[in-house]
Amino acid sequence: MEKKKFEAMLMLLVPQVIHLITVNYPYDEVTAAKEFYNSKVYSFLEQEETKLWHLSGLTLFNMFDEEKKMGTFTFPEEA
Repeated sequence: MEKKKFEAMLMLLVPQVIHLITVNYPYDEVTAAKEFYNSKVYSFLEQEETKLWHLSGLTLFNMFDEEKKMGTFTFPEEA
């Protein structure tokens, strides 16, 4: 995938995940963004070759949620 298209995908997905974090955690948007950007999920998401960018915002949120609760997360089968 072209770098610009990949970056555009991230610009669409990340706000969705951050919104879901604010709905499900007692975080404001700034804190939610910091938490997500510092997560292992995000570190994998920003690597194009992991193909996490093709997952939905909800699936990425669920991975983030699992990481927060368990300290790790599993890759969905479709990833």
